[in-house]
Amino acid sequence: MQDFEKSVAFLRTWGPFQRRVLFFLCLTVVPSGYNLLCVIFLLATPPHHCRIPTHSNLTQEWTQAIIPVQEVLGQMKKSSCNRYELELVQNLSAHGSSPIPEIIHNMSAPGSSPEFLPWSLNQEGCRDGWAYSTEYYTSTVVTEFNLVCSDQWKQPLTSLVYILGGVCGCFVSGPISDRFGRKPVLFSGIALLSIFSTALAFAPSWPVCVALFFMVGLGQITCYVTTFVMGSELLIGRTRVLFSNLCLPVFYAISTLLLPGTAYLVTNWRHLSLILAIPGVACIPLWWGIPESPRWLVSRGRLREAERMLRSAAVENRVEAPHVIFLSAKIEKATSQESDSLGFLDLLRTKNIRNITILLWLIWFFVNISYFGLSFNMSSLYGNPFLNYFLLTVVELPAYFAGWLMARCLPRRLSFIGFNLLGALALLLIQITLHSKPMVTLSLVLLGRFGVLAGIGILYTLTSEMSPTVVRNTLLSSCATFSRIGFSVSPYLLQMAVFSEFLPWIIVGGLGLLSVVLCLFLPETFRQRMPDTIQELTYTTRFTWPWLFTPPPKNDETLSNNQMTTSEILCTTRL
Repeated sequence: MQDFEKSVAFLRTWGPFQRRVLFFLCLTVVPSGYNLLCVIFLLATPPHHCRIPTHSNLTQEWTQAIIPVQEVLGQMKKSSCNRYELELVQNLSAHGSSPIPEIIHNMSAPGSSPEFLPWSLNQEGCRDGWAYSTEYYTSTVVTEFNLVCSDQWKQPLTSLVYILGGVCGCFVSGPISDRFGRKPVLFSGIALLSIFSTALAFAPSWPVCVALFFMVGLGQITCYVTTFVMGSELLIGRTRVLFSNLCLPVFYAISTLLLPGTAYLVTNWRHLSLILAIPGVACIPLWWGIPESPRWLVSRGRLREAERMLRSAAVENRVEAPHVIFLSAKIEKATSQESDSLGFLDLLRTKNIRNITILLWLIWFFVNISYFGLSFNMSSLYGNPFLNYFLLTVVELPAYFAGWLMARCLPRRLSFIGFNLLGALALLLIQITLHSKPMVTLSLVLLGRFGVLAGIGILYTLTSEMSPTVVRNTLLSSCATFSRIGFSVSPYLLQMAVFSEFLPWIIVGGLGLLSVVLCLFLPETFRQRMPDTIQELTYTTRFTWPWLFTPPPKNDETLSNNQMTTSEILCTTRL
C-alpha cells in the first residue's frame, strides 16, 4: 500500500489547515472531559442522620440526643441509619428525664439496674426519612431518592452502570468508526452526551436515572477516543505529536477542571446535569469545520473524496498539490474490499497483531486501575471534595507537558517505562509516610499521579502508532474498553483497606510495575511509519531493553517525510 504520509507531505506539517483542525478537534473533547467524573458530584452522599418530625414536640437537647453515637474507624460519629425509639424519647422528655447519653452513663454506674438497659435503649430505623447536610450540596441523586442505609447499594450500582456505558461505547464505537467513518461517530458521541445529560435533569425516579447514566457513559469515552484517532490521522510529523501528547490532553484536563468549579456554584444536581449538556451543544457548528480523516478514506478505497479534501487543504495552506496524489488505485480498492469485514476478532486472528493486542489490553487494564484507584484513594483521604478534585486534576497539566517533551525526542517505550516507574515507586513509598508526614504523603500521591498520567499520554501515542489504519479505532476502542473495566474495578480497591490500610496503595503501585514489565515485550514505534493494513504490521513481540533501540536516521525512508521539501515530494509523487 502506498505510504500515506509521503503522499500528503506536500501539505507540510504546520499551516492554517493544521492549526484549524488541531484547535477544532481539541474543542470537541471538552464535552467528554467535562462529563468524565460527573458521578462524583451527581451521586455524592452527604453526611446524614434520621429526620426528626416537627410534630414530635422535642426540645433541641432531646432532638440531638435521639441520634445514637457509634464508633466508626476509631472515631465517634452519629448514626446515619438509626435513632432511639421516638415514642420512648417522647415519654422520657415528657417526664423531665435527663437526655439519653446521661441515662446511659448512669446505668453503667455501680448499683444501676441492668435489666432497664435493654428496655430503654431500643433503636429503630429512619421511619421519617433523613436529614442531609447541605454544606456542599443542596441536593444530589442520593439525597433526592434516599439511596442510603438499606438502599445504599444503589449508589455504587449507578456509578457502575455509568462505567459499563463507557465500556459498551468503546466496544461498539470502534468497529462502527472503522466501517462508517470517524466524523459521524465523533459527533454522535457528542450528541449522546448532550441529549441524555439534559434528559437526566428531568428523571422522575432512580431506575430512570440508571438508564440515563448508562447512555451518558456510552457517549463520554467515545468522543475522546475518536477525536484522538482523527487527529492522529489528519496530522503528521511533529504536529501529530503536539496534538496527541500536549494539546488534546491539556484541553481535556482543563475541561475536567471546569467541573468542580461548576459543581461548587451549582449545588442542585438537576441544574448541574443541564449545564453538563452545554459544551456538547456548543460543538455542533464544528461539524462544518472538521473534515473526515483522509487516511481512513484511502483505506476504504474512497480516493476521490480523500483527494478532494487534500486539495482543499492545499489551497488553505497556499501550497501546490501534485497532479496525482495517490497511486496504485487498484491496490487501494482491493484493500478496501478486504477491510469490509474487519472487527474485533481481526485483532486476534493473526499472530502479528494478536500478541500486540493482548499485551496492550493488559497494560491499559493495569494502568487504568492504578489511575482511577489512585483517584478514589486520594478522595478518601482528604476532606473538601472540590479541593480534592482540583488537586487531582491540576497535576495533569505538567504531566502532559512532560509527556509531550519526551515524545518529541525519545523512544515511546523508554518514556512510558520511565514515567510509570516514577509513579509506581512514589505510590509504594506512601506506606512509610501515611501517618507520620501528611504533607509528604500528599506530595507522593501527586507525584504518583503525575507519573501515571504522563505514562498514559505516551501509551495513547504508542497504541495509535502501532495500530493499522483499517482497525485503528477498533484497537484503540478495545484498549479503552479494558481501561473502563479497570475503572469499574478501581472503586473496590478501597474495600481492601479492611485488611490493611496500606493494601490499596500497594496494589496501585504494584500494577504500575507490572505494566512496565509487559511494556518490555512491545515493539518500538518511534520514527517508524504508521501501518495502514494488518499485513503491513511487521512488528514482532519479544523482550528487549528499551535503551537498546536505535532510531532510524531522519532521512530514512521509513520516516514520515515531513522534513522533505515540496519539490522533493512532487518529484517523488510524479515518479
